[in-house]
Amino acid sequence: MKMTPLITSAVMHFGEMGSRWGFNRTVGQILALIVLNEEPISAQEIADALNISRGNTSMGLKELQSWRLVKQHHVPGERKEFFVPAGDIWTLANRVFEERRKREIDPTMSLLRDLLLDAPANEKEANAQHKLNEIHDLLESITAWSEELQNLGPEKLNTLMKLGSGVGRMLELKDKLLPGKNSVN
Repeated sequence: MKMTPLITSAVMHFGEMGSRWGFNRTVGQILALIVLNEEPISAQEIADALNISRGNTSMGLKELQSWRLVKQHHVPGERKEFFVPAGDIWTLANRVFEERRKREIDPTMSLLRDLLLDAPANEKEANAQHKLNEIHDLLESITAWSEELQNLGPEKLNTLMKLGSGVGRMLELKDKLLPGKNSVN
């Protein structure tokens, strides 16, 4: 499989971004190659295009399957394994957010809940627990908000994003019209 300069550039960038999304460079490149390819792509074609070993390709595909970002696709008359994206771009983005929440936010929330259940031994620990409670409440709000956003669906979410700064201006106007009823700053 020969990649065009445009596709090569995108695949390489996805690789660099992969670590920011929660997986390594090679996994990011594999994901990009699958997403950008019009047809199902075989594991061997992925290995050849990225100049990586078949074993590395297989491990990357397994990781992407565990994230539910790619799925196997049967091509009639072929014995090879082929892969396609496991949904549209919105679905894939939601799954990355969901997996990041499971791997990062949920364990943090669990630890915070445990720490907040302990009786503070002194004033220093009481102050620390107060701050930990603020962190817990913030993460809980962000998690609930992000879950609501995920449930909106692509069309409504796109509309909400287009509103962008307009929402902020509306809140500022509300604060000016209703002094004393300001939201938390």
